[in-house]
Amino acid sequence: MDAGLKRELEAKVYAGERLTREDGIALYESDDLTWLGRLAHHKRTEDNGDRVMFNVNRHLNLTNVCSASCAYCSFQRKPGEKDAYTMRVDEAVRKAKEMEDEQLTELHIVNGLHPTLPWRYYPKVLRELKAALPKVKLKAFTATEVQWFEKISGLSADEILDELMDAGLESLTGGGAEIFDWEVRQHIVDHACHWEDWSRIHRLAHSKGMKTPSTMLYGHIEEPRHRVDHVLRLRELQDETGGFLVFIPLRYQHDFVDSADGKVRNRIQARTTMASPAESLKTFAVSRLLFDNVPHVKCFWVMHGLSVAQLSLNFGVDDLDGSVVEYKITHDADSYGTPNTMHRDDLLHLIWDAGFRPVERNTRYEVVREYDAAPTLAERRAEPQQVWA
Repeated sequence: MDAGLKRELEAKVYAGERLTREDGIALYESDDLTWLGRLAHHKRTEDNGDRVMFNVNRHLNLTNVCSASCAYCSFQRKPGEKDAYTMRVDEAVRKAKEMEDEQLTELHIVNGLHPTLPWRYYPKVLRELKAALPKVKLKAFTATEVQWFEKISGLSADEILDELMDAGLESLTGGGAEIFDWEVRQHIVDHACHWEDWSRIHRLAHSKGMKTPSTMLYGHIEEPRHRVDHVLRLRELQDETGGFLVFIPLRYQHDFVDSADGKVRNRIQARTTMASPAESLKTFAVSRLLFDNVPHVKCFWVMHGLSVAQLSLNFGVDDLDGSVVEYKITHDADSYGTPNTMHRDDLLHLIWDAGFRPVERNTRYEVVREYDAAPTLAERRAEPQQVWA
């Protein structure tokens, strides 16, 4: 990067000026990862100090049966396939209650677009989960699923959200975003929910008082300019609604054929490479610098590994998601080595080990509990430390 441009961008960041599309592309073109990290860390420290948020949550994927066949997806199955499944309502409740003793605060529910499951199944599941775990927040369904519910029910998204909220829905999830630009999207997505519908549904959710996450799937066939475009679309919507609490860059995964039937479902795998740790850190940093009106940036540790998750805290990230538990969408694809779950103590030590102060939150990013600051370097050197692979 030209030295003059570098000074200009740094001056804009430290002055708190909004960065442009051209600025974002220029930041991605920089190979000075340390410099990018310093700028992003300045921004995250201004907003969130040394705090790193997490929650105690459980992911539930009620069904992997899906009418779509998105090119990057290793999770979806067709009816009748060997490892296709759909949970009964009582089975979903039983799985959710397995973590009751760990003071669970959130259930995160994302599913395939099941071709024959009736619409009424979904609010019924929420009602039963809420009855069984009344203190647990329900974060459920992507905008893509809500659009699918419109199709199978004949109801509008407005009516669907009202009924889901009446059943206990606290927040939508951020999925279904992938990359919004059609130049890329037409090659990776096989459902009908694109930017116009995704933004329509989140705008509607925000108008009803919901706070939702936003996401971006990166590291496949897109280019940095598509990532910048994606963030700026979300930034503009955030200017309008103020409803996004967090931005989550999600690392595209290859399929390492560990599914029960041995099939590779990822159709773009042969012409893609997964993002390197350096590319992930750059993506976190540039996202934090561009997305100046969203309070939090999350590293979903399941998709990045624990070491990169710790490093990301110096590249603009201030949230490490949570305990997760059995995240099938990624673990059905890869053998990346992340555990199925992290307990509260695991997350605390992961954050302390990176030199930050843990803060437990709920779905709306309200503080549940603040913990002590990280021990000093001298204190850490005084006794053996756990190494996070």
